Amino acid sequence: MSTPLRRALVVLPLVTALIVSGCAGSREPAAAPGAASPSPSSTGAAPTPDPATRAARLVGTLADEDLVGQVLMPYAYGNSATKVSGGSAAGNRKLAGVETPAEMIAKYRLGGLILVGFSADDPTSDTQPTTNVDNPAQVRELTAGLQAAAGKLPAGAAGALIGIDQEFGVVTRISDGVTNLPSPMAFGAAGDPAITESAWRAAGTELAALGVNVDFAPSADVLEANSKVIGSRSYGSDPNAAGAQVGAAVRGLQGAGVAATLKHFPGHGQTAADSHKGLPVVTADRKKLESTALPPFSAGIAAGAWLVMAGHLDVRAVDPEVPATFSRKLLTDMLRGQLGFTGVLVTDAMDMAAVAKQPPGTTAVRALNAGNDLVLMPPNVTEAYNGVLAALRDGSLPRARLVEAVTRVLTLKFRLAERPRPEMGTLNSAGHQEAARRAAASSITMLRGRCGGPLLTGPVTVTAASGRERSRDRLSQALGAAGVRVTPSGGAVVHLVGYGDTAADLRGDATVTVAMDTPYLLGRADSKVLLATYSSNSASLTALAEVLAGRTRPTGRSPVPVGGLPRTSCS
Repeated sequence: MSTPLRRALVVLPLVTALIVSGCAGSREPAAAPGAASPSPSSTGAAPTPDPATRAARLVGTLADEDLVGQVLMPYAYGNSATKVSGGSAAGNRKLAGVETPAEMIAKYRLGGLILVGFSADDPTSDTQPTTNVDNPAQVRELTAGLQAAAGKLPAGAAGALIGIDQEFGVVTRISDGVTNLPSPMAFGAAGDPAITESAWRAAGTELAALGVNVDFAPSADVLEANSKVIGSRSYGSDPNAAGAQVGAAVRGLQGAGVAATLKHFPGHGQTAADSHKGLPVVTADRKKLESTALPPFSAGIAAGAWLVMAGHLDVRAVDPEVPATFSRKLLTDMLRGQLGFTGVLVTDAMDMAAVAKQPPGTTAVRALNAGNDLVLMPPNVTEAYNGVLAALRDGSLPRARLVEAVTRVLTLKFRLAERPRPEMGTLNSAGHQEAARRAAASSITMLRGRCGGPLLTGPVTVTAASGRERSRDRLSQALGAAGVRVTPSGGAVVHLVGYGDTAADLRGDATVTVAMDTPYLLGRADSKVLLATYSSNSASLTALAEVLAGRTRPTGRSPVPVGGLPRTSCS
């Protein structure tokens, strides 16, 4: 039997099923919210088919090589699609045997690319070997070049997925020239889903203007452990409260035309171990998983999330010693069967230590067979591509499984393509800055101290743990603007601590100690006043200054328990 005929015989029944089901990303209508297919015009033109129908039609025309490429989403070196430095060209040759990101898309017929980069205190830095992000204009030019390359592929009508980890807080890929939101934990402290949705809609609008159409956020991890790798990336320790925040973030992002991703299924917050360094073990029993870890994923699915990211986690109660990334019991039976998710399932980065011991081709095939639709950041693109293609042809990766995955990916692409791209002028707009300011102001939490009025009398000296001089200077400037006299020494000490700091970074003589990441360290501080901002960005430190000056009250409530302290000392 010829290959085209064999493809047709496999694809046609699936096409019919997809047209009936709509291939929704969750329990929702096939069309994206606010993006219904146009009605027939007055001239009698036929309506545009819905995304699922278009995807099913397109997938039936694709060769094996196209099907394989569409389920790969690597990173690339370089800040341009077609012109890169010598060092970036060398990196791409090692990664994929090509010199530029555009050549990588063309050679492997890729479904998309993820933009990578660095941020301060970044717990994901082990998987960020380069950066594609310099400034907004450069990012917009890069994404346009990537789309141009993808448009030349046989699957080009659907465009490319261009993703990024823009969680805010310690995982922020684009920070200059855009609106910076406080961390997810700050939103958990504010506790108002309306504030969360508004702020994430602003962030999504700016990502869309930059040409980014997939955000690998929000984290749906419930923080059960004092985890350095998840920490303030989580909305908190209460499953239902975190679920409300996750749902709001999903609605905000996708309302702006950017696909949201729930991560890291079934919950990286259940363990303090770091999957960038090894395979974490989740020891919770099935009942606790379902009551503690899963509610935010259910809430995100109910809100219409178009992607879920599988975590590199050994979940002993469900599939012991098998990373969730490779577990059909977790991904197909639990996520799709029990929770009803029908959208795109993407792996976490496949260059992480938890899953990188086997060859890239082997792990890519294992991930797809488990139910993943996209393989993210394989450590070698050539090996991953060749491994999947070989498995398709020898039957160890069933064709129907690959067709299903590609159809989901193409459906998502067509959904995203329906949304107009905002203008670059929306970046850092006054309305977006106000959304960030409101979120930050609502998050400031007092865990010890007197509420109301100025918290300090006389001059103030701002100090900070080593490496946090930028935050110290930001707060000093904000205090000055709020009418507080700041002196280099001799005043009442306001001391700042942040991500990864320990008790050795505290000051015993500080009148006020402020935690700019998770608030756990405040439980070991002796200061008369203890405050948490959960973030060190300008909006959070400005809001802190307003509280210290007595201009506003700290209305936040710690979304995680801190030993010996109340969630708030304010009524």
